[in-house]
Amino acid sequence: MRPVVISQSATLIESVAKGQIRQANETVILTAAERVFAGAGFGGATMAAIAEAACLPKANLHYYFGSKQALYRAVLARTLEDWLVPTHGITPDADARVAIEAYIRAKMALSVQRPHASKVFANELLHGAPMVKSLLGKELRELVRAKAAVIDGWIHAGRMAPVDSTHLFFTIWAATQTYADFDVQVSAVLGVSELASQDYARATEHVVSMILRGCGLMGSPGS
Repeated sequence: MRPVVISQSATLIESVAKGQIRQANETVILTAAERVFAGAGFGGATMAAIAEAACLPKANLHYYFGSKQALYRAVLARTLEDWLVPTHGITPDADARVAIEAYIRAKMALSVQRPHASKVFANELLHGAPMVKSLLGKELRELVRAKAAVIDGWIHAGRMAPVDSTHLFFTIWAATQTYADFDVQVSAVLGVSELASQDYARATEHVVSMILRGCGLMGSPGS
């Protein structure tokens, strides 16, 4: 019999397939972990409960993340990364209104799509950020300083009204994340059992309009 030779291309395809399976499983686990951590907190959450929510064996969670603490850190790190990706549009050559509006809308969309992630992050901060303090003081601080410098450049060039560029980010975070972190309060005041798509749409337009007006950016893009 002739020996079976596995080509490099077949090996590559197998490797890519395994990588895709791993990525898919990690995403399922992280999404389930967001829900469980949001509801039970770090102390109350168990790997068994997360495995049940993910519809995967508990062994898979330990295989991919090792421990509950490591999984919790991964949830927080993914949330922060996803929140910061939309800031990439804030560049010196970008239109100020377009960039800031896009960032606000992206943050609002994340509050709609990933409310549990926001709640986990908020709870971590309320407890002094023991797991992510280093991320906040390094990566987040450096990114905000860089993007604030871009906004200061826009202000200096007369492309938007003078604002505190650093505190502008705090305002955007507070205004957008409240619809995830305090959705129960917002729903109660609006007199609904839970926020619907039209409620989020209304909130998004309000936040966009309010912040753009404060930045002197309510004219047409480029004006």
